[in-house]
Amino acid sequence: MAPESERNLVERNPDGSLTSETLKRAMKAFRKRLKLARLDDESRLGHEALTRGGRSTISGVRPPEQYPQEVWDRLVELGRLRAIGHGLFEVVEQNAG
Repeated sequence: MAPESERNLVERNPDGSLTSETLKRAMKAFRKRLKLARLDDESRLGHEALTRGGRSTISGVRPPEQYPQEVWDRLVELGRLRAIGHGLFEVVEQNAG
């Protein structure tokens, strides 16, 4: 049985597939985690003393555990994320046009 918090986050269509709203929320949570990881990396000590910090080289993170692996696998299938190994994922940038 799924934990209570997971049931609230993961909604399914009548056919059992994940709803687009669930996938949108998962992507938003993933992007927020990636943003926070980059900000944390950029604010750490060890960059040039006279600069405002360095650019983060973080391109991928572990996805939030509030969503099951099935959600992340589906986002990979849809081309929104790319698995980069060791449980890490990165955002696939969508080209406009």
